[in-house]
Amino acid sequence: MIAAMETLETLAATLGPRNCLTEPDDLAPYAVDWRGTWKGMPRAVLRPGSVEEVQAAVRVCAAQGLSIVPAGGRTGLCGGAVVPANGPPSVVMSLERLNRIRDVDARDFSLVAEAGCIIQNVQQAAAAADRFFPLSWGAQGSAMVGGALSTNAGGIRTLRWGNARDLVLGLEVVLPDGRVLNDLRRVRKDNSGYALRHLFLGGEGTLGVITAAALRLVPALKRVETAMVAVPSPDAALTLFSRVMESGAEVIAFELLIGRCMDIVQKNGIGLRVPLPLGSPWYVMVELAAAHPSVPLREMLEDTLATAAEAGEVTDAVLVENEQQRANLWRIREDWPDCARREAPVVNTDTSVPVSAVPRFLAEVEAALSSRWPEGRLIAIGHAGDGNIHVSLMAPNGTSREDWVARAREAEPIVNAIAVDLGGSFSAEHGIGQSKRHAMATHKDPVALDLMRAVKAAIDPAGLMNPGKVLP
Repeated sequence: MIAAMETLETLAATLGPRNCLTEPDDLAPYAVDWRGTWKGMPRAVLRPGSVEEVQAAVRVCAAQGLSIVPAGGRTGLCGGAVVPANGPPSVVMSLERLNRIRDVDARDFSLVAEAGCIIQNVQQAAAAADRFFPLSWGAQGSAMVGGALSTNAGGIRTLRWGNARDLVLGLEVVLPDGRVLNDLRRVRKDNSGYALRHLFLGGEGTLGVITAAALRLVPALKRVETAMVAVPSPDAALTLFSRVMESGAEVIAFELLIGRCMDIVQKNGIGLRVPLPLGSPWYVMVELAAAHPSVPLREMLEDTLATAAEAGEVTDAVLVENEQQRANLWRIREDWPDCARREAPVVNTDTSVPVSAVPRFLAEVEAALSSRWPEGRLIAIGHAGDGNIHVSLMAPNGTSREDWVARAREAEPIVNAIAVDLGGSFSAEHGIGQSKRHAMATHKDPVALDLMRAVKAAIDPAGLMNPGKVLP
């Protein structure tokens, strides 16, 4: 019998009883996702502390036909680190104890971190070496390297340095049969066949367990200038984006927020204050940076905003004066999910379109959603600089989550279809997990799906790695 007592006893002997959890109270935190949407109880939670322990546990599970759900900080939004409710008997393999920074090489601009390292700790290790790790988003204080790479996480700096996969030089991965793919070389050029690491970056643990990564660092930022800007429309925001990109400054963030977001933040944010008067239909957060302190970023930004204001593309702006103000400004963006949850239930999406198509995308989405759900409130917030706008449909106040999800469940497919029709994607940075498998079946190229299934069958023929995820 799968997951029989002797199997769990073998796993406990392999990892130590404190690292093979089986009591219901210990399993409960690993049985639900961050949003509380996806729930599934594992047979056990395994907490290996080394790559050798990961290998040993994988081999035991493989021999017994026991499925493995890898997990990191469990901040994902698609149910990828949760056992499927009706799936096969599974264990959660938490990488939280694999949390060492193995090496930092400032001259090489690289760092080797284990999968359980918290992203913020990686950032701090880079900073201690006068380097900068660019990956950044609201959950960076609890999200871990393995999860970030497995979902190819994005964030506010994608427009400059790319998503997670663009910051990876090499990987260490335990395969479904217990072998280790050791590809932690930190070379920038390696033209020796298939780039195997890319199978696991964005693979969401369906092909193996990432245990460590060699990560690319960049020069430390010695000068940063940040502003919040009121704009009349997404089209004006896009024109402003072109202006700042052409200014000669290094643009590292360009976020677009519908005005309604600012109203909700002002109402529900704890210790948050919007630094501009409310009432603008749209706002932009823009950040410039330089590796040398003498670069005149502020002058570049002021000149660009002045030109845009004369052209009617900017109606108001405030530039931060110190690091505290900068941190407070970015908290508006980072704390938005919590502010929204305090306001009302939402149906969320995670789409991307070509940057030039952002205004048309938003116009078509607004028309489609308002005609179908006039009582709903359109929320649009996201990374306009890379075309990833998170559109949500918020319920009227007083509506229960269950009722709104039932009434507006078709909102996500509508938004997905508009994005794909404009040459975009139905999944920009959150991954597929359980929640977007239906969209994979609807929108993914059938040939691409065939190839993905072939890869899955070749590497994980028994289908034991993160079942019920990604592939429809």
